[in-house]
Amino acid sequence: MKIICPVCKKTTTWEENPWRPFCSERCKLIDLGKWASEEYRIAGEKEEKKEKDEEREDKNK
Repeated sequence: MKIICPVCKKTTTWEENPWRPFCSERCKLIDLGKWASEEYRIAGEKEEKKEKDEEREDKNK
């Protein structure tokens, strides 16, 4: 099965590829670095806002 590396867009194979879904260890580490530097983020509320909302709920009980 052929796949496209999400980092460099090269075509590679899924089978026998130890770095899948990436084409190489280099692309795998580039992706990890982007997560570590917060270039990639998962959408959600900021922690401070959640805490304030929880405090309001506790006061209203």
